[in-house]
Amino acid sequence: MLRLRRYRVYLIITAVALLLLYRMSQDADWEGLPMRIDYGAGAKSKSEAPLSEPLRNTDHLPETLDLQRKRPQGQRPLQDQEKEPEKIKIPDLKEPFVDGDQADYTLPTTTRSKPEPTSVDKLPSEDSATAADAPVVVIPDRKTPHQVWEEQAELEKQEKLRQDGQQKQTTAETKTRATTTTTTTAHWQKPTEIFTIAPESIISLPTGKPKAIPKVQHGFKQETAEARDQREGRLAKVKSEMKRAWDGYRSYAWMHDELSPVTQKFRDPFCGWAATLVDALDTLWIMGMKEEFEEAVQAAAKIDFTTASRMEIPVFETTIRYLGGFLGAYDVSGGHEGGYQILLEKAVELAEILMGVFDTPNRMPILYYGWRPSSTGRPRRAAAGANLAELGSLSMEFTRLAQLTQENKYYDAIARITDALEEWQSRPNGTAIPGIFPESVDATGCNRTAARDAEIRLSEEEAQKVQSVMDTPDDYTGREYSQKSKASAMNKKVSDSSHVGKTGGTGAGKPKSLNSRSAIDDDDEDPQDRPLTVKTGAAAIKQKPTAPEIPSAPDLYQQMMIEKVTAEPYTIAELGTEVCYPQGLTSGGWGRDSFSMGGSQDSTYEYFPKQYLLLGGLESKYRDMHLKVAEAVKKWLLYRPMVPGDRDILFSAKLTTMGNPLEDALTEYEVTHLTCFLGGMFGMAGKIFDDPMDVEIGKKLTDGCVWAYETMPTGIMPEGATVVPCSNAGSCKWNETLWHQYLDPLWNTREVQIEDYYKRKAEKKKEAAEQAALEAKENAALASGGDSTMHQSPAAGETDTKVSKATVERESEVLKRGLGTTPHEELETSSNDNSPPTKTTKKLVLEDSLDFNLAGGTRRVGAPVKKTNAQIPLTDEDEEDPLKPDPHKPLSHEEYIATRIKNEKIPGGFVTINHRHYILRPEAIESVWYMYRITGDTTWQDKGWRMFESIIAATQTEAGHSAVQDVLTPGSSKSNEMESFWLAETLKYFYLLYSTPDVISLDDWVLNTEAHPFKRPTAT
Repeated sequence: MLRLRRYRVYLIITAVALLLLYRMSQDADWEGLPMRIDYGAGAKSKSEAPLSEPLRNTDHLPETLDLQRKRPQGQRPLQDQEKEPEKIKIPDLKEPFVDGDQADYTLPTTTRSKPEPTSVDKLPSEDSATAADAPVVVIPDRKTPHQVWEEQAELEKQEKLRQDGQQKQTTAETKTRATTTTTTTAHWQKPTEIFTIAPESIISLPTGKPKAIPKVQHGFKQETAEARDQREGRLAKVKSEMKRAWDGYRSYAWMHDELSPVTQKFRDPFCGWAATLVDALDTLWIMGMKEEFEEAVQAAAKIDFTTASRMEIPVFETTIRYLGGFLGAYDVSGGHEGGYQILLEKAVELAEILMGVFDTPNRMPILYYGWRPSSTGRPRRAAAGANLAELGSLSMEFTRLAQLTQENKYYDAIARITDALEEWQSRPNGTAIPGIFPESVDATGCNRTAARDAEIRLSEEEAQKVQSVMDTPDDYTGREYSQKSKASAMNKKVSDSSHVGKTGGTGAGKPKSLNSRSAIDDDDEDPQDRPLTVKTGAAAIKQKPTAPEIPSAPDLYQQMMIEKVTAEPYTIAELGTEVCYPQGLTSGGWGRDSFSMGGSQDSTYEYFPKQYLLLGGLESKYRDMHLKVAEAVKKWLLYRPMVPGDRDILFSAKLTTMGNPLEDALTEYEVTHLTCFLGGMFGMAGKIFDDPMDVEIGKKLTDGCVWAYETMPTGIMPEGATVVPCSNAGSCKWNETLWHQYLDPLWNTREVQIEDYYKRKAEKKKEAAEQAALEAKENAALASGGDSTMHQSPAAGETDTKVSKATVERESEVLKRGLGTTPHEELETSSNDNSPPTKTTKKLVLEDSLDFNLAGGTRRVGAPVKKTNAQIPLTDEDEEDPLKPDPHKPLSHEEYIATRIKNEKIPGGFVTINHRHYILRPEAIESVWYMYRITGDTTWQDKGWRMFESIIAATQTEAGHSAVQDVLTPGSSKSNEMESFWLAETLKYFYLLYSTPDVISLDDWVLNTEAHPFKRPTAT
């Protein structure tokens, strides 16, 4: 029974199998994709037979899907198999695509030979081959045309996304490459020097044994234990603030120029060469922060000075901060024996770039150096309005580099500047104030006055030819041009229009100012970097300049000049062709020159005695130049201010003159933070040049800045202010009356103004009273309805006012009828009894039993009549309260003083506080440190500590220290800037004030203007 059931199962299975085979051979509606069979790797039999059925009825598919496979030759459609069955053909494997569309499978990775057709008319059975020989046949799932269409659409979508992604990636890469090209691909390349110096003409370092120079530093005795504990406690607090500032920079501004301590970000005001890092190197070493020093040295070694974030290098700032920073760190860390040779190597690397600034006809430096290859390697000259401090404050750094490298070219570069300043200082009538220099210096070496004088010698006819071109309207705004400069500008226009790209620009924009210090674009180069065509001597006279296609004014001008001038000029083409008559340094101002020891001038004077120390006293010109400066400052600039308590202090003023200071000098009795270096300079120079009087002057100058700190509400000196000078410096008592007169320039006119005010007020009251009386009389006459009053003869002082009775009755009737607003009538009235009558428009004021509209409102019978202010008479009730202030009354002198002192918070002794901010400046504490080291007086340490506590309280932030906006307001908002000199100078001077005297002894070291210590030569 069990066997019979098995047979039934077998029969059923067989029947189902036969039915399926039949349906497969007969069903013409079965749709499928023609596809290749994926053979297993072990397939070896030639009887491999993949099924291949062409797709039928594809008309309903999209035209883009051409899925009809080309049949192998001799293959018939399936519908013909019913009549004449054919053998199953093995498709040719050499076509991997179906009519251009990739098949739905991949070929095996193994290399196969082309299969041979077989005559087998049935599939291999399990008996025809062993398991090892049997091919593995993989038949893909069948798909409907709709599924195929969806899959194809999805493939097209994915392909589009892939292509879009590639395009975006390509665009991003292009932008990245463009950005990289803009910021990093431009690198400085060493140019060929144009104005070369013969080797025998190079100025060498002074040779010989250093001279014995008097000691600068006080001979300190052993301190008491109490004094030591106090000093070391202060020292630790200064170091903790240094660590705060450094950690903030390390966390938020690493490898950038400066930290923004409030927002905890960074900024790059210089060239992006990590200014704070390099500036603080020697401070880290001096304070014993050796781990931080090691890390900073390794980072500094990676700075690339051949590329920068700015278009031009600020030469002065770069020299004192970077070059001075590397050299100072190299010296304090032990020099050659210290093991930090990389510091000197980086200094040399930077100096080689900066040497290009001296390649000018007169060797005066370009102070804003276009470092890109498009700017370097072309003739240029120094500026016509160079800053004195920037011009004269390069000597110490290049001198120290020359000493360490034994390369005289570095010393030669700055020695020529010193020689030019010395020649100017010694020249008869050299400067308006002999001994010191004006703020602005013409360093071009070209005498423009001589060119103008030669122009005058032109004949009238020739001059008219030049003038006809020069008179063309000038579209360059913001500059004043001489006739010669205008001609140069005209030639620039011609050059830009006919020779685009000559100077790297398009000629479409306006030229930058010759003294511009802002970053400029590639296509708009600094005018100082524009090319100069240079010829010297007779060649300049005989050679005719190449004229453009359109003759320009400068060409015509020079041709005439060549014929008329017999001197030996050289030509420099800048904005055209120009004849240059060589000259030394001279004033770059336009008529009026400014002289002071403050900003734009200070460090040039500071470097004269310091350079003398650095050269071991072997170059006497620096001593001589300083002595002339000191004499001029004492004669023209020093003054004693009048202050409460009669404190004996000094400041240095600012003087401007047209050239005759005895007659036209204007003196500003300024108190500026930058000038506070002067106390240290006088004190140090007084010691080395054996002048005790200068040491005393240094004390008074330093104490003046301490007073300015102590007087402010925050304990911090403002950036700039003015005070009252003493007429007698020997005897100067505090005079509050005089101070108030300085506070109030109009003090002697206040009483006159008040008297005039009361006089005019009384007249106005009288006029108002007369006007009110007249109007009251008119209203009374109108209200009574009679005309007896109106037609009476006018009294003395009154105006005859006539009103028509008919007019009054007509308007009264209108009001009685309730017709609203009364009509306007022109009445003869007068606002002034002594003036002729004028016509005015009035509304009648009548008593009536009806409500009526008056000036847009209503009034009940019996309600008071509304009048304007001009109509209100001044009665006894309306008189002003004498205790109530009159807002219109001019202030008296006393009231003005009280108001100004209250509003401006001006401390005693100050007249104006023009610049109320503090940017972490070091000059005041610098002089305090010098005074302590020179005198040994510990009261300077106490004064410095009060300054330190006040500064930290106002400037401290979580990430460092910030400049503040107003030192007169406790808790003033911060400016979010931490200058690199905060770590390089200010905190260093505070630390040295409380360190032992042997740390950076003034007898062994000399500090540059950025407080970087250079080792002094040892005298025998």
